[in-house]
Order: sequence, then C-alpha cells, then structure tokens
Amino acid sequence: MTHEQLDRLLERALLADDHGDLARRLEALVEAYVSGDISRAEILMIAAEEWRQAGQPARALDCLQRAVDDGGEVSIDPRAEIADTLFELEQADEGREVIEAIRADGGVTPATALTVAETLVAYGDLREAHRWATEGAQGAARGSGEHTALLRTRYRIRVDLGLPEDELDALLDASH
Repeated sequence: MTHEQLDRLLERALLADDHGDLARRLEALVEAYVSGDISRAEILMIAAEEWRQAGQPARALDCLQRAVDDGGEVSIDPRAEIADTLFELEQADEGREVIEAIRADGGVTPATALTVAETLVAYGDLREAHRWATEGAQGAARGSGEHTALLRTRYRIRVDLGLPEDELDALLDASH
C-alpha cells in the first residue's frame, strides 16, 4: 500500500463518517498485506485510531498491541497510544506503567514524547508531562515541526504550573 492509496481510503471513509467500517477494512488489509510504503504496524495504528473514533477503545487496544508485536516502522511508539487508551478506559495505573516502560527502554522519539506529554496533560499529570515535553524538545531537531510542537506544549504546561520562562521557552519565541 502506498501513502496515496491510504489517503484515498481514509478520505472515502471520512466522507462516509463510518470509523468502524474503516477500522475493519484496515484490519482486513493488514491480514493480506505483504509490502508497501507503509508498515503493517502503521496501518494497525491507524485502525486503532479509527476504533477509538468509533467509540471502541478495547478494539483499539487490540490493534495497538498487534502493532507492538509486529515491530514494523511507526512514527510513534504504539505503546504511547496504548497508554492514552488505558487512561481513556480509566486504567490510569496501567497507563502509567506503559509510559514508564517506554522511558525505561530509551530511544524515545520526539513524536512519542509529544504523544505521552499530551496524554499526561489531558489526564492532569502536569509535572510528568513537563518532563516528557522537555526531554522531547531537547532531543528534537531544532526548527522541525515536532520541535515546535513540543516547545508549545511545554510552554502551555509551564504556564499552567506557574513556572517562569526559561531558555527553551526563548527558542519558541525565536521560532516565530
């Protein structure tokens, strides 16, 4: 599957406003998938998001775990999405355990750090969200979209925590 084919599939499904149908189609695609521009794991992550949009987080968790098991190339560690889904299911302790496993394994990408930080903000753990956003911003390529997004998220967290501006905040000011 190419990115263009996936985009067309997503566009048709969005027009039909049937996230469950799209999730089913993506899962069926994965079963028969051999190769293409997009990994099986990435397709499973998209299917998981569609299941979440369809109000079926348990099915999303299944897709996300399959993405982890598949081990294919993904833009965000599927475990970050697993943690977010666990929080959504009011299983915060399990979500935090997954987040700690991500940290313990190391090699966190900026996109994964941003996802974790946003999850933690959404569920009220601002101090830990600040830590993730700071580490992600420090590891991101300056001027990249991820770097800017992490700096913005971090700044909002710092304002909510009542923290003064610092040198990383100044980078956000410089990027405007």
